[in-house]
Amino acid sequence: MKGTVLTMKKLMLGNEAVARGLYEAGVTFASSYPGTPSTEITEYFSNHEDVHAEWAPNEKVACEAAFGASLAGARSFSAMKHVGLNVAADLLYSVSYTGVNGGMVVAVADDQGMHSSQNEQDSRNHAKGAKIPMLEPSDSGECRDYAKLAYEISEKFDTPVFLRTSTRVAHSQSLVEEEERVLPPKKPYEKNVAKYVMMPAMARPRHKIVEERTKKLAAWAASSGLNKIIPGSEKIGVIAAGIAFQYAKEALGDRATYLKLGMVYPLSAEEIRAFAAKVEKLYVIEELDPFIEDFCHAAGVECEGKSLFSLCGEYTPAMIRKAILGEDSPAPAPAAIPVRPPVLCPGCPHRGIFYVLHKMKLTVSGDIGCYTLGATAPLSSVDSTIDMGESVSGLHGFLTADPSMEDKAVAVIGDSTFVHSGITGLINAVYNQSNVTVLILDNSITGMTGHQQNPCTGLTLQNKPTHALDLEALCHAVGVRRVSTVDPYDLEKTEAILTEELQAKEPSVIIVKRPCALLKWVKRLPPVSVDPDKCRKCRKCMSVGCPAVLFSKETGASIDRTLCVGCGLCEKLCPFGAIEGGNA
Repeated sequence: MKGTVLTMKKLMLGNEAVARGLYEAGVTFASSYPGTPSTEITEYFSNHEDVHAEWAPNEKVACEAAFGASLAGARSFSAMKHVGLNVAADLLYSVSYTGVNGGMVVAVADDQGMHSSQNEQDSRNHAKGAKIPMLEPSDSGECRDYAKLAYEISEKFDTPVFLRTSTRVAHSQSLVEEEERVLPPKKPYEKNVAKYVMMPAMARPRHKIVEERTKKLAAWAASSGLNKIIPGSEKIGVIAAGIAFQYAKEALGDRATYLKLGMVYPLSAEEIRAFAAKVEKLYVIEELDPFIEDFCHAAGVECEGKSLFSLCGEYTPAMIRKAILGEDSPAPAPAAIPVRPPVLCPGCPHRGIFYVLHKMKLTVSGDIGCYTLGATAPLSSVDSTIDMGESVSGLHGFLTADPSMEDKAVAVIGDSTFVHSGITGLINAVYNQSNVTVLILDNSITGMTGHQQNPCTGLTLQNKPTHALDLEALCHAVGVRRVSTVDPYDLEKTEAILTEELQAKEPSVIIVKRPCALLKWVKRLPPVSVDPDKCRKCRKCMSVGCPAVLFSKETGASIDRTLCVGCGLCEKLCPFGAIEGGNA
């Protein structure tokens, strides 16, 4: 489906280009949960007035909503990062069987190199496991093109479609040629129990349909022009997709012939065998798992891949040139750049609670979000961080296995993460009579991914007023009788409430409430200052790890006034009254 080409080309991020493709394809419904590096897709898409775009509590809910919109006949969309796909998998593995009505596309952004993630999984394995076709663009132009094409594939083959990106594709820029939006007629909904009700009697024949569909998709990809041969020297053949293709092309240039895959699942054995026959030596260049390489070996195609390249992290053109050509790239002189570890921002409300947790020497079951940084020195408070919501469920298991730790261990979880996956863990702990102490760190926003609204903030994705979830009432409703709220800037009260709740012989929830210091509406106080005559160089002010607090052996403590927001935590810690001002 093609619209009228506009005259203007724009430089776009990959995520912005995906959103543009959705808009041009006539998508009217998008539901997502923010997750770097996918977040901006839904944000850019929401800028259009003639669409519905929303943040959902988690990726499973988002995909379920997108499927419902598809069932009603609309073109729908959901975006997530790779670990979010695990949450949505429950729906997607079955929607693969049911198929769709209106086209349905799910964008998943992998994070090779783990720039902002707890693992480095390869989402192509979910495509194979769910038997859902997966497209993989290599630049912003293809992000737009493939997003549009995905809807044609979805409706032609009656299937949801994955669009896989990566951190580098999502957050790099290249030119995109825009086209007009084409809004296809909404498909009528027709009741079809055999297609959409996945009880065993209906699911068995649908599985056979999925297997036939997979064969047809592989044949279509091989003949559609989506997979392209880019000619060069036939002494070297390269099979690659996505950002790995860009690296390979930069490294090898016309010294190789390339099979650039636009569809990475399903693959066509016939297409790959035909390409392999054209070249003297075949290499598969792909980051993370040997997904394409294993397929080649299974198809009887000789190739080299992971024997030369790592299973971990990102590749570079220099790495590829060295591995295949044996040539070193001219290496620039290393710049003397100081290490910049991630830290909580100046004035971050999480800093106070982690200082208290560290002071009390508690075992802390952590979760995903800004507060994961509570694990770093000098706060050094978090003992484990696994997945969204595990802090609460994990603490229940920990205390059940070792009841002697009931007054020495807590769980910490953010407001958005609690809504995402923490509520069921709390229900489980209450139901199974576990004496957990759960701290919900409510900073009034979804912080780590860039300040997205969530059900606790009272605003939608478009910043329209809506119902704000009452966390205290919710905790009472699931059976927690002991629920209290504390300001983490008040260190004494925070420690007192923690001490009291850890002694309770029933579940407790402490809502640690203070808005993120970076929110525009948060009042910033004048920066604090240090009286050098009073400073005794005890370094007590350094124990909260605030980037605005500096220290010199010669002159003692000082304050970077460009960073300080006047929260006053360091002032409260100074035993000599050397720090003045701030939120006293």
